[in-house]
Amino acid sequence: MGGVESHIYQLSQCLIERGHKVVVVTHAYGERNGVRHLTNYLKVYYLPFGPFHNQCVLPTLYTTMPLLRCIFMREKITIVHGHSAFSTLCHDALLHARTMGLRTLFTDHSLFGFADASSIITNKFLQFSLADIDHVICVSHTSKENTVLRASMNPCMVSVIPNAVDADVFTPDISKKIPGKITIVIVSRLVYRKGMDLLAGILPIMCANHSDIQFIIGGDGPKRALLEDVCEQCKLQDRVQLLGKLEHENVRDVLVQASCGLQVVSTRVGGVPEVLPSDMIKMAEPSVKSLVVALERAVQDARDSRFVSPHVAHERIRTMYTWKNVARRTERVYDLVSTVPHVSFDERLRRLYHCGRVAGKIFCILAVIDLFILWFLEWLLPRKNIDIAPSYHEQHYRSKTRADSIPSDQRDSVYFLRKRIRSDSSSVR
Repeated sequence: MGGVESHIYQLSQCLIERGHKVVVVTHAYGERNGVRHLTNYLKVYYLPFGPFHNQCVLPTLYTTMPLLRCIFMREKITIVHGHSAFSTLCHDALLHARTMGLRTLFTDHSLFGFADASSIITNKFLQFSLADIDHVICVSHTSKENTVLRASMNPCMVSVIPNAVDADVFTPDISKKIPGKITIVIVSRLVYRKGMDLLAGILPIMCANHSDIQFIIGGDGPKRALLEDVCEQCKLQDRVQLLGKLEHENVRDVLVQASCGLQVVSTRVGGVPEVLPSDMIKMAEPSVKSLVVALERAVQDARDSRFVSPHVAHERIRTMYTWKNVARRTERVYDLVSTVPHVSFDERLRRLYHCGRVAGKIFCILAVIDLFILWFLEWLLPRKNIDIAPSYHEQHYRSKTRADSIPSDQRDSVYFLRKRIRSDSSSVR
């Protein structure tokens, strides 16, 4: 479970608390497939499509149409909100939802380049997905600029809503501090784009300069072998702890050893400079030399106790980024999208046609094929034959409302009666 998955889960929980019905659709993860229910009646559909690389399914476009159409109708979906430009299932869902006349949104969580082959292909496909979308959300202003350029979009159609953190979980824990030691914690996927090559150059320098420094590195990936080689060559096994892949529930216990309310050192790339005030983060260029200088300053401040108290820093942060605030701002975008007039299919084709001299014609053909498939499915499996799924959270709120209407002196007996009925019926089953 990575950052995007955590974002979707936290946002879903807050939207459910605000009275919305939320359904998550993703692909199968190993043996986890079918329909599951999470906290607060959050329903998750694990479609029977297995990942082939980096937790992504093949971009089949049309094979997902029958299932997604059925889910959208069964759950009475009105807005389809896709996440991550890396997700092929997200692009499929947005295409089918627009063909069905549903409102569509997209949240971009990453930055991409413009020069290499991978970025060129991804950006062109993103342009296809966002050509006739209703609105786009980015997690930083830098991300907004990047998405607008990559997808050739109107900036007015893009909003900025940053990520958040659960401040009640990530609280400072001074008891974790080891006397006489300075702990540097890194939790990340061990891949090139996360700066693991820079970390491999930093480890021997910082350990040679300071005998009281230790590193805790959580995460897994192809660059783990590089870090292990560096530790073995420089004999840093007792100074660098490689935890490997972490379960989501264990991430907090690792981070609180150094990163809750304490100093932060990061590279000046993307939207990172927008996250924290300048007095709470030390920025560096994406190079070993610059990062070592920033870490040296942070280590010196830690020894001299010149940095802000962890609890003071925590109190500042907990009001800056909250999931409830993210949900409220996302809800405003939903309200805005709901008032936008539907785009006709002719207008969709016009927008797709202007995506490029060659690509535009291909995009139009793809949209027309998707429409033909929808017509065929409407004939093969009419809407009237699709059962509507029960809305558990609505039933929950209705039962809660009925319980609130019962006089307080009778609620205990009514609850006991319901409990008795449930136990009797379960024994009969």
